Amino acid sequence: MTKRIGRYVLKLENRPVILGNAAVVGKTEGEGPLADEFDYCYPDDGIGKPTWEKAETELHKQAIMRAISKSGKTNDDIDIIYAGDLLDQCVASTFGIRELNIPFAGIFGACSTMAYSLCHASVSVNADIMRFAVASTSSHFCTAEKQFRFPLEYGGQRPPTAQRTVTGAGACVIGKGKGVGIEYAMFGRIHDLGITDANNMGAAMAPAAARTITDFLHDTDTQPADYDLILTGDLGKVGSDLLLELMCDRENIDISAVHNDCGLMIFDTDKQDVHSGGSGCGCSAAVVCSKIIRLLKEKQLNRVLFVGTGALMSPVTSLQGESIPSIAHAVLLTSQGGEAI
Repeated sequence: MTKRIGRYVLKLENRPVILGNAAVVGKTEGEGPLADEFDYCYPDDGIGKPTWEKAETELHKQAIMRAISKSGKTNDDIDIIYAGDLLDQCVASTFGIRELNIPFAGIFGACSTMAYSLCHASVSVNADIMRFAVASTSSHFCTAEKQFRFPLEYGGQRPPTAQRTVTGAGACVIGKGKGVGIEYAMFGRIHDLGITDANNMGAAMAPAAARTITDFLHDTDTQPADYDLILTGDLGKVGSDLLLELMCDRENIDISAVHNDCGLMIFDTDKQDVHSGGSGCGCSAAVVCSKIIRLLKEKQLNRVLFVGTGALMSPVTSLQGESIPSIAHAVLLTSQGGEAI
């Protein structure tokens, strides 16, 4: 049974759980502070493929296959894959999944896609529409730079507000049983404060994160202290600072004691040349599908509000001078997953 709580939050009373999870990343991510958390770190971003797009396709496929294997299921057990990425027509997802012979629902939430796919997968499993569903996404630094900014060969300089798109992918198998639970899901609303700078994604996405967190706390009648972690993904340094400011000044809510951001966790911003931190679909996917789920399994964390943030732009709209709409979707991950409550 799915029950609406307040205006926006869905309570998943059958308690779908994460049965298997995997994260695979590229070279720079493998040199960061979370290297030991990932299932596999590729030694180079080419991943033995002739194009960057084929490399991202392989990343995505590997994450899904590893998650299914770790769940103890087979491809034939999976009823659907909810997946997307940053590329036009979500080709990293479709080309990566085409050999798996599993029904596919392509989705696009930009960098919010991991949270977005988890919302879809958990709601469908909770409603008994699907027995087992995969939520996954990917991104690649080189494919994103080529599509949204400039090919690497141009040697373009990035400003301090820019974030490095993560080369990585993450996947979860959602079903019934025992595991990390998904207690609530929330689909966000689009926000647009007029940011036009494609090198300042954090500023564009922070307002949507602030609104989703505020709405979630209001609908569930909870406070920041009720959570071990409110995790955004991925605002980076600039966006995270702005989020805390927006929450305090506009909503009178202080989340600073429990907030962290996937874009700040995946890289060492002092030692690695990543400017404001990490970004891209693969950023929050890699962090959540590795360290966060591990800590929940080990009950070092008990309640994590994961808020995936996305900039809903395209290369065409940016060239036409359009502003950057943003969105944030949320799921509440708990260490107490299991039977229906």
